[in-house]
Amino acid sequence: MDQLKSKFGGLERNTQPPSVCFSAGKEAPPSGKRRNSRDTAVGDQRAIHLQIPSVVVDAADETDVASERWDSRQEQRRSSIYSTIDLVPQPDLYDNSLTGRNSRSRPSLEALRKALNDETSESYTEDSETNAPDMVGGNEEPETEASKAVKGPVRFGWVTGVMVRCMLNIWGVILFLRLSWITSQAGILLTWVIILMSVLVTSVTALSVSAIASNGRVVSGGAYFMISRTLGPEMGGPIGMVFSFANALACALNTAGFAETISEILKEADAVMVDEVNDKHIVGVVTLTVLLFISLAGMEWESKAQILFFLVLLISFINYFVGSLIPASQEKQAMGIFNYRREIFLDNLLPNFTAVEGFFQLFAIFFPSAIGILSGVNISGDLKDPASAIPKGTLMAIFWTTISYLAISASLGACVVRNASGSLNDSLSGAGTDGCLGPACALGWNFTHCIESQNCGFGLNNDVKVLGQVSGFKYLITAGVFAASLSSALGFLISAPKVFQCLCRDNIYPYIGFFAKGYGKNDEPRRAYLLCYAIALAFILIAELNALAALISNFFLCSYALINFSCFHASITNSPGWRPSFHYYSKWTALFGATVSVVLMFLFTWKAALLTLCIILFLLGYGSYNKPKVNWGTSLQAGRYNLALSYSVALSRVEDHVKNFRPQCLVLTGPPNQRPALVDFVGSFTKHISLMICGDILMEPERQSMVHSQTDGLMKWLKDRRVRSFYTPLTAESLRAGARHLLQAAGLGKLKPNTLVLGFKTDWRESSPESVEDYINTIYDTFDSNYCLCLLRMMDGLDLSEQFDYEVNQGFESDEPEQGDHNNTPAGGAGSVPEQREQQVHTLFQNHQGKKTIDVYWIADDGGLTLLVPYLLTRRKRWRQSKVQVFIIGEQHNMEEGRQEMISLLKRFRLDFHDVIVVTESERPPHPKSLKRFEDIVAPYRLQEEPQDSVSAEELKESCPWKVSDKEMEALRIKSERKVRLNEIIRRNSQHAALVLVSLPVPQSDCPSALYMAWLDILTSGLHCPAVLIRGNQQNVLTFYCQ
Repeated sequence: MDQLKSKFGGLERNTQPPSVCFSAGKEAPPSGKRRNSRDTAVGDQRAIHLQIPSVVVDAADETDVASERWDSRQEQRRSSIYSTIDLVPQPDLYDNSLTGRNSRSRPSLEALRKALNDETSESYTEDSETNAPDMVGGNEEPETEASKAVKGPVRFGWVTGVMVRCMLNIWGVILFLRLSWITSQAGILLTWVIILMSVLVTSVTALSVSAIASNGRVVSGGAYFMISRTLGPEMGGPIGMVFSFANALACALNTAGFAETISEILKEADAVMVDEVNDKHIVGVVTLTVLLFISLAGMEWESKAQILFFLVLLISFINYFVGSLIPASQEKQAMGIFNYRREIFLDNLLPNFTAVEGFFQLFAIFFPSAIGILSGVNISGDLKDPASAIPKGTLMAIFWTTISYLAISASLGACVVRNASGSLNDSLSGAGTDGCLGPACALGWNFTHCIESQNCGFGLNNDVKVLGQVSGFKYLITAGVFAASLSSALGFLISAPKVFQCLCRDNIYPYIGFFAKGYGKNDEPRRAYLLCYAIALAFILIAELNALAALISNFFLCSYALINFSCFHASITNSPGWRPSFHYYSKWTALFGATVSVVLMFLFTWKAALLTLCIILFLLGYGSYNKPKVNWGTSLQAGRYNLALSYSVALSRVEDHVKNFRPQCLVLTGPPNQRPALVDFVGSFTKHISLMICGDILMEPERQSMVHSQTDGLMKWLKDRRVRSFYTPLTAESLRAGARHLLQAAGLGKLKPNTLVLGFKTDWRESSPESVEDYINTIYDTFDSNYCLCLLRMMDGLDLSEQFDYEVNQGFESDEPEQGDHNNTPAGGAGSVPEQREQQVHTLFQNHQGKKTIDVYWIADDGGLTLLVPYLLTRRKRWRQSKVQVFIIGEQHNMEEGRQEMISLLKRFRLDFHDVIVVTESERPPHPKSLKRFEDIVAPYRLQEEPQDSVSAEELKESCPWKVSDKEMEALRIKSERKVRLNEIIRRNSQHAALVLVSLPVPQSDCPSALYMAWLDILTSGLHCPAVLIRGNQQNVLTFYCQ
């Protein structure tokens, strides 16, 4: 190692490589003062990686590599004029944004704020330079021309990668074996209409594909990648599965077509191997196996094979057009083949439906020839520049293939009659043509007999091999049929595994990850090749492929529809991220293409269309249920934002009405995972009904600095718990200040909280008086802000920070440190989501409550919120069987009258409550033991009013406003005793209740906070179930009117 370092050092000193020579316009390397041990280590690693020879160092090779590396790093790390670590705009800073690693290349705001001296800046720059190769792509060595030639994957341009592949798939066997028959049935004009309609659908789809492909980098996956990254994995997954399967079936279909052609040739040559059916199977299996070996050999060999097929097709087309110009022999004329004749062209111009019912049946037969426009898109990962290659290659392929289809159909219609006998005896020897039918009569031939008897064996209407008969050398047309079928089969055999590999890597569906592995420099999906081979082989051997042709067309049409809809949806959402560099598209043409594709699915074969939709819906439902954990920034997300924004603005213009009142809750949970019972309680009556916001008031400096890192984890916790709630952290100096800010600022428009929900401060007697004062003042501020209020008290408290070893929220818990080890706080600080099992603690509100009761003590009329909350709870499945009992205060002499009056009111409110109970003992004095317990609670907070040195009672009250003076205690004694008495009534009547709701007393402004806290404590003490102290804002939330 030392020798290696010395050689590298000698290289720097003696050879003076270009990497250390700087002009005035270049940045200089770090000076000698900045060379430290880290520089030496980096230099050692560079020297080792350069593999400098032990004897002679060639400056023209190794030093050039070092020079390129240094220059590239200096270019990557160029600083702005503001700071040495504040970088200028560079493409590499955006290259890895999808993988979440760009934070390693661009300094954070925190780093920029903390960079106080040059040493910090230098350290950051050097670290970034050391990691720069990993940021750019994980390669330690710059790509030289030699390394590209040896190690780089094969990449194709727009001609060989897209245009040639699309043209080969569009020039299928339909061109050679069906176009002549379609021309005879539809006539030249309608055949052109069929061709142009197909081109219209494919062209619109190509424009949509071009727009999506040019809106950012497109990797492998083709149509699936585009749809899934635009419409989301739920919609992309079904298309990826169906599209891959359709390509595998199309491979089998084209291979079977080739096998049928070979079988017919063997039959004509009397060289049948076994029988007609088994010969097709044998040829199909052998052909498919050969295509598999070509695929496994790699994209380079596959591309060469496709070029060979393309050349064969071009030669066959030239052979056809040359043959159409060669004067027809007597044998050809007997087959109905003449040179370009006006009579034949006019006769074939209009349709003559003899074998089909109408236009759309012919259109359904022809359209599968156009499904090859996605062949280039499907290998998008193997293209040099997909954003440029896909638009140019696909549109050019559509243009040239359209020209060829139009030209061949027109030339066939001008050269060949519809019906001919093929017999030389049918020539006209004389000048008479009486009774002769067809344009051949004017050309010296009479095919009337075979036309009337409908046994003509030649002509456009009867012979599918017309192109070979018209051409100069018919075996070149046969070679063209071979090339068309084999090139299409090979293209589909390549496309299906490429798309399926991308689908497997996204982990949308289970049990398919095995096929995601890639091999070689082109990341070849060899396992997926074998799977596609097995599927195609099975259908060749056991299936009736003609019956599957309609299903394949429907699969491709479904893909076209979703591609067009993806472009349309991405356009109408007005997302700033939708910026395709291809501008020659329209959202309305995309919508038209999607609509036409769906209509064609049902016009072709409605049964296959229904089967396709059922498959798509089944896979869509599975994906929606599992909710793949990916975030691709889809247009659906942008659409949801637009809808939410539009509805929020529209909602803000709607006037409030009591019939539409919903308890929109701001829940001061702190980190929600610390108080799951409070979250579950509020979620029980707000889910799918109203707004819920979990407010987290951050008072510890450690948590304030980590708020951004904790938010995502806490939102995930809420999602995993299936709680529909927002999470809003807010930094504040105290609970009261934070709650006040949240009450004023939380929400949007009419989606603002109207109810504050707090957990009961169970340990208030052990807490500091200041924290109790802060808690009570928060309640006072809520009333002053005209908000509703709920306080939830659990038997064992709400906070789980000790169980999870969290830091506590000072607004709810004691200021004194708890006994135990405080060094085990997680690194995430308070509120961080623990890793083990995501800490989804089960709470009472997640249990099925059965037939227990919900006891409502409606002591004071608050507008009806005390009744509305239990009603909303009983609409939930867990509380549906619970019976609601309403307790009211009454007098003994009119108890039944008061009960019937309340029952009538509840019926008019349409609240299906179980029973109404009138409490007549509230005026009795409480039990002395209960009263003594209350006095013991208040005793520590009594103000000692005995005269003290230099301190008056007024001064003591001013310094300790939470304390209770004797005068205040005496003035509020009756109210205190009534609350103690009410607690005795609650404890006696609600021993077996599932939940108790009690009207919350509203204190007067001069009520000491300690006394009010004691009231709340005594009201809910001694209960064995959750208790809710609830109070509306004195405005109606229930009505028995319909307007």
